[in-house]
Amino acid sequence: MDILRVIIAILLPPLGVFLQVGLGASFWLNLLLTLLGYFPGVLHAVWVIAKK
Repeated sequence: MDILRVIIAILLPPLGVFLQVGLGASFWLNLLLTLLGYFPGVLHAVWVIAKK
């Protein structure tokens, strides 16, 4: 299941974080990072998924 979440995180970073942690602070931070730049959002999403 984590491989699927990582693939989703690469395509849509906030969705990958949402599937992992829900609507918490990590989700909103990732949404902000993705809006500021796609690559920081992807890095954060993969880090959140790998951390759990």
